[in-house]
Amino acid sequence: MQKPLTCVEICAGAGGQALGLAMAGFVHVALVEYEADYCNALKQNRPEWNVIYADVRDFDGKPYKGVDLLAGGVPCPPFSIAGKQLGKDDERDLFPEALRLIKEIRPRAVMLENVRGFLDNGFTEYRQYILKSIEKLGYNTQIKLLNASDFGVPQLRPRVVIVGIQRDENKNFAYPKGDSEGAPTVGNILYDLMSENKWKGAKKWAQNANKIAPTLVGGSKKHGGPDLGPVRARNAWAELGVDGRGVADMAPEPDFEGMPRLTSRMLARIQGFPDTWTFGKKKTAACRMIGNAFPPPVAKAVGEKIKECLENECTDCERTISLSRKIV
Repeated sequence: MQKPLTCVEICAGAGGQALGLAMAGFVHVALVEYEADYCNALKQNRPEWNVIYADVRDFDGKPYKGVDLLAGGVPCPPFSIAGKQLGKDDERDLFPEALRLIKEIRPRAVMLENVRGFLDNGFTEYRQYILKSIEKLGYNTQIKLLNASDFGVPQLRPRVVIVGIQRDENKNFAYPKGDSEGAPTVGNILYDLMSENKWKGAKKWAQNANKIAPTLVGGSKKHGGPDLGPVRARNAWAELGVDGRGVADMAPEPDFEGMPRLTSRMLARIQGFPDTWTFGKKKTAACRMIGNAFPPPVAKAVGEKIKECLENECTDCERTISLSRKIV
C-alpha cells in the first residue's frame, strides 16, 4: 500500500490551498501562519492539522527534510496592482524565505502561488531570479497563470502558480487544463443562500446575476470594515445586482427591496470553500480570510497533477521546460 504524500505549507492563511491539497490526497505535517485569527480558523476546521503560529521567517524547515511537497501562497501585496508593487523591496516579500525553506527541506515538489501582477514586466528580473534559484536547488520549474473560473470557481480570479519537481525524480509535470465553460454564475451558486430568509425577489435576482463574480478582495489590516473592494470592483458587483459597499450579517428579509449585500458565507462559496468551512465570529476578519484565500478547487486540481507526477501515474504529461527560459 502506497504511503500518503506529505506536505508542509507556509503562509497557510485560512486554509484554501491546504484544503485543496488535502482533497487531492496530501497529508499536512505542518502549516505555518503568523496571524492568530487564521490559525484559530485552521485548528477549528481541521483539529488534526499541526498548525504552527509563527512568522515564516522564524520557521525552521530542517525537521521536515524530505517531505513530498512544500506549498504556500507568499504575500501578494508586493506584486498586486492594488498596492504600490514594490516587489522585492517590500518588507512583506517572503519569496526569499520560500527559497531558504526549499533548501532546508529539499521537498520532492514545490508549489507557490501569487497574483497575476507577479508576471508584470517590471518584475521580470526578480521573477527570473526566483525561478533560477529554485532550479539551482535541483528542480525542474514551471510557471503558469491559471484562471479560477476554469476550475468551477464562479469568480474572475487569475493566479500565478509556480511548480517545481525535484530533478532527481526524473518525472515531468503538466498543469491541469480546466474548462473555460465550467463555472456556474453567481446567481446559480448563491440562490439558495440568498433565499434562505424567503426573500421574494431572490429568484429574479438570481436570473439577473448571470455572470461570474469579479475578483474577491481581502485587503490588509490597514483596510477598514468589510466590503467588496474599490469603486471599479463595486461597479462590477452592481452589474450583478449586489451592493458592494459592505457585507451583510444575513440574507435579505422577505420584503427586502434594492440591491442585497453578500454574507461572508456567500463570499466563501464564491471562493470555492465548502459551507462546512468556518472563519470565526469576527466578520471583518472572516472577510479578509476569505478574500485573501487561494480557491480550494484550483489547489486541488494542481495538487492532483503533482500527486500524479510524484506517484508516476501521469498519462498526459508534457516535457518539463526550464522556467528561466519559458513561461507556459
